[in-house]
Amino acid sequence: MESQTRRKFLYGSAIATVGVVAPGALAWQQKEGGQGQEAEVSPTEDLMREHGLLNRVLLIYEESSRRLHGKADFDPKVLEDAAGIIRHFIEDYHEKLEEDYLFPRFEKAGKLAELVKVLREQHQAGRKLTARIRELATAAAIKSQGDRQKLGAAIHAFIRMYRPHEAREDTVLFPALHEIVSAHEYDSLGDEFEKKEHELFGKEGFEGMVERVTGLEKVLGIYNLAQFTPR
Repeated sequence: MESQTRRKFLYGSAIATVGVVAPGALAWQQKEGGQGQEAEVSPTEDLMREHGLLNRVLLIYEESSRRLHGKADFDPKVLEDAAGIIRHFIEDYHEKLEEDYLFPRFEKAGKLAELVKVLREQHQAGRKLTARIRELATAAAIKSQGDRQKLGAAIHAFIRMYRPHEAREDTVLFPALHEIVSAHEYDSLGDEFEKKEHELFGKEGFEGMVERVTGLEKVLGIYNLAQFTPR
């Protein structure tokens, strides 16, 4: 599935029921050939889906941490690959979108300035933790008890910061974007986000990253969603 399909979402039944679209929400586009209508996924929904990907990596981090502390079998390559996804997709792409396109708009509007300040600081702190995790996610490092403890501490700090970080963005920052940009500007952001995604990750884009995360989950034995259901 090409990345462009991610930003398309069949929405006809909902529109038929409600009858209206909120200002700044999904813009209808006619498909080529006149075969019906589709709606473009909004820029904030794109960002929130990427938070979903981040959460799946955090589960990989949690399982890796559990094995580190329990001295269970542990392949550091899985953690190294997970941290690579964080570095290249979350930090170099997702967070750069926020820093280049969202944060400056809130700062210019004088809205949620303190929150944006903290979010910026946490991005920087996260990059340092990711560098630390990548440095220690090696076969040589995990043979040292001291390095295993340092690695576990870095993983724990990353998870502890990013769970509330992304939750605050999803529930406070992203919803407020509608208040400071026009409907046209909001839609243009979505186009710009998609363009950046294609430039950096090709046609696979987000879907390719989901496949990579899925592969790591399967290696760790945490892919089956049913296993998380309480008995």
